[in-house]
Amino acid sequence: MVGRLIDDEPELAYEHAQAAVQRAGRVDVVREAAGLTAYRTGRYAEALRELRTVRRLNGSSEHLPIMADCERGLGRPERAITLSQEPEAETLAADGKVELAIVVSGARLDLGEPDAALATLASPLVRGAKGVLAVRVAQARATALEAAGRADEAAAELSSYSAAQLTEASGGVEEDEDDVVVFDLDEDDDETDGDDDESASPESDDDTSDDDTSDDDGPVDAAPDDAAPDDAAPNDAESVDDEPEAAAGEATDQSEENR
Repeated sequence: MVGRLIDDEPELAYEHAQAAVQRAGRVDVVREAAGLTAYRTGRYAEALRELRTVRRLNGSSEHLPIMADCERGLGRPERAITLSQEPEAETLAADGKVELAIVVSGARLDLGEPDAALATLASPLVRGAKGVLAVRVAQARATALEAAGRADEAAAELSSYSAAQLTEASGGVEEDEDDVVVFDLDEDDDETDGDDDESASPESDDDTSDDDTSDDDGPVDAAPDDAAPDDAAPNDAESVDDEPEAAAGEATDQSEENR
């Protein structure tokens, strides 16, 4: 459902993703959908938390460009640049590296550095982008050229593209369609009618309450409920061990009375 709604009805897609998190908060693709829909609806702090959680769960940094753009959306361009300099940025696919360069160029503009923004977009990898991504690079270059006072060059940068192409390429970081999980909550309802009591309370997840300034990408802690049986076990064992001792004491007293 989220995959079918995210382009046309992102707010509704976000609501579906949130409902899924309540049921399967430890599943990486569910948290991924929550992060991507939060991003598409402008909830940048929430998107950043969710995508950090995804990185903890599956070890992938594929959403680094979106995370950097979230930092920009939160008014923290310096952090966007810092994210782009992480070693994980080198693990991105070619398109991901181009998307990250576009975000960093925007962060440089936020800091009033148009020349640095243009330099970010000057690499052969970025200039060699294809399709919609090439249009997005041209738009980013035009914006930087405009900021540098080079309006004629900015216009020339976009002159080979139609209005339809420019409109299609406008917006935030492009998500790969394969990144958005598709699920139908109505189908889940039919399958879980008998388990309402178990699914009524959401899974405990410390990540959802993380401060958005946290950069800790360590392992996700196990849910508290998972540890509860182990904590209770020693108490049960102690009560079982106490019973034979009590019985032995009673038998000794009875024996002394008989004498």
